[in-house]
Amino acid sequence: MQQIILMSDPRVAAVPVHECDEPLVDVRLDGSLPVDLRQADRAETFSFLRVGVLDRLIKAQAALPDGLRLLFVEGYRPPALQRHYFEEYSDELRAARPDWSADRIHIAASRYVSPPDIAPHSAGAAVDLTLVDPDGRELDLGTPMNASPEDSAGACYTAAENIDATARANRDVLSAALTAGGLVNYPTEWWHWSYGDRYWALTTNAEAARYGPCELDRRSQWVALR
Repeated sequence: MQQIILMSDPRVAAVPVHECDEPLVDVRLDGSLPVDLRQADRAETFSFLRVGVLDRLIKAQAALPDGLRLLFVEGYRPPALQRHYFEEYSDELRAARPDWSADRIHIAASRYVSPPDIAPHSAGAAVDLTLVDPDGRELDLGTPMNASPEDSAGACYTAAENIDATARANRDVLSAALTAGGLVNYPTEWWHWSYGDRYWALTTNAEAARYGPCELDRRSQWVALR
């Protein structure tokens, strides 16, 4: 596998954010993408994305082979929820690896959950998704969505070699459509794609990120955390 830049890499945090003030929109109301409810939270924030990200997903879906569609699972994640996920997974690693230093735990945790301060989900810039057939059945992409590196023996990594030919072909179809749409993948999670965030900016050599962390506000749709 190629060398992977993790979210914990200092180069990611060093990318400046030139917030473009683009609104968050509810993917369910748009209706262009099928939406799965497995990650729905009580505030129902999971279905929001920056409008520019949604536009690119719609274009990517149109480029898929006939009958296939993108299944949207999770988009925006409030900063407090992101912090909870990161700390929860860090605690799991700490319990399993009591000999690891705090820095090593932080780096290992970032393979699976982004550090809260730079998380693409909390900027409304990232989406977790998969593929479905014309009948709405999920295709085989090698692991369940949100499988951890430990649970999947690393098969959750996009370029993992321990998946079969069908799963590899399906990942290639997903990757081709989303890459052509301008999104970038986080290589430790085949399902995680983003546009406009710090990780996207670093991997595409953009001068700055377009979107920074924000809080969803039902009246104004979002408030940037400057």
